[in-house]
Amino acid sequence: MKRRTTALSVTAAAVLVAAPLLTGCSTGAHPGAAAVVGGERISISQVQGHVDAVRAAQRDQPDADQLIAASSTLTRETVNFLVYLQVVDRAAQSQGVDITRRQVQEARADAEANAGGPDALAQSAISGQGGLPLTAEQIDDVLRSNLQIQGIAEQLGVLEDPMGGEKIGQLLAETADEVGVEINPRYGTWDAQLVSLVDLDEPWLRTTDRDQQPVTLDG
Repeated sequence: MKRRTTALSVTAAAVLVAAPLLTGCSTGAHPGAAAVVGGERISISQVQGHVDAVRAAQRDQPDADQLIAASSTLTRETVNFLVYLQVVDRAAQSQGVDITRRQVQEARADAEANAGGPDALAQSAISGQGGLPLTAEQIDDVLRSNLQIQGIAEQLGVLEDPMGGEKIGQLLAETADEVGVEINPRYGTWDAQLVSLVDLDEPWLRTTDRDQQPVTLDG
């Protein structure tokens, strides 16, 4: 029997949100927070930890200077990334979608096989090909989010629906509105249409026709 898994996108989860997702306001009541999602803080130190890990991995690459220069907005992109993961996690919970560690491991194996091996996958991730650079360890966060999106699509019955991305986007928008999202203004403000900080040069979550549905691989 074929097992269906979600393909890795090192830029973001494999679904693009067509509907507005997040609205942001000050986190003045939460000192030390980069963002707050549903009352749960994403601390500035947590964001910095992700950034430091990426920078350390980039410095190990032969083209380190170019990689670092090309990801000058890494800190704010990381805030985007961590907030998105939290919103997807809340939406998955609301739909009864539970992703196991084994599922993530299987998706990782598939992603490595398709990339040409673990080293090739890690290289692709840290290079930030088309988006947010990630360390080899952070790849699992994207894989888990992809699997959650796929599970949500299955629960909504929109896995093969051409409008599936829009419907999932609406659910994520409703989830974000219900739980509440606050953004520290030092990282910019949210653009509801782009689902991104408007100060970013390029949103990490892209809006191309190709990405309007969950991306899956048969394996």
